[in-house]
Amino acid sequence: MPASPSSSVQAARRAVADRLREIRRDAGLTSQTLADRAGWYKSKVSRLENAVTPPSDDDIRRWCAVCQAEDQAADLVAAARSADSMYVEWRRVQRTGLRRLQESYVSLYERTRVFRTYCANVVPGVLQTHEYATALLRSISRFHETPDDVADAVEARLARSARVVRQGNHRFALLLEESVLRHRVGDAETMAGQLGYLLSAMALPSVSLGVIPFSAERRMWMLETFTVYDEGQAEVELLTARVNVTAPTEVRQYLKAFGELSRLAVHGAEARGLITSAVDTLE
Repeated sequence: MPASPSSSVQAARRAVADRLREIRRDAGLTSQTLADRAGWYKSKVSRLENAVTPPSDDDIRRWCAVCQAEDQAADLVAAARSADSMYVEWRRVQRTGLRRLQESYVSLYERTRVFRTYCANVVPGVLQTHEYATALLRSISRFHETPDDVADAVEARLARSARVVRQGNHRFALLLEESVLRHRVGDAETMAGQLGYLLSAMALPSVSLGVIPFSAERRMWMLETFTVYDEGQAEVELLTARVNVTAPTEVRQYLKAFGELSRLAVHGAEARGLITSAVDTLE
């Protein structure tokens, strides 16, 4: 099991492993005895107790049965599943393509009132145009070698965004590094359309868009793309996975980072000037 980039994930997995060890000890069993009764190698018991290997549902149920602690199995299965959902490899959620992944966010988006998003690489999904989203999702599909349902995924993304940006009581605080305006996703026409849409989106009452200029004196370094949903959950996007952070202390760190990055950003006329400048460089 690869080390997770989030300590909350590691802590959750460790908590499950520690509880398995406690159950074994409370039952008065050695690692070897438990392994023999479960029909496992002793090394498997060690891997599970040291959080080297995540336990399957069947592993937990078998462990509890051997230790005569069946009443604790359901809670442990739920805890293990929760830990597993914190670190989700893209290949797991993209097995059937990208459309289902876009649709999986609908419930979270609809119940969130305040979105805080920081992007250092691409335009946030909620403000992507059809052409930009198509170029981006197509490149993702090719890289991760997913089934090609890009057209359906784009429609799902745009439909989801339209509902939350233009309907309901949602607010979006979005921060972009100036490099996002310069990195070309698709051709020049696609970028021109996307940058033009950013300019028009700035007039929406639900949207606050800030741009961090190249010239900003950095008090906060560039980070991976992240979104904080209200104040209860943060999601971090990595190349191979997404990390869902729910530990309050860690969510507060992302809120603090967003605040620091906000102080580097320009808004209003200055932000529009940076976007217009990027449009002018397109050939």
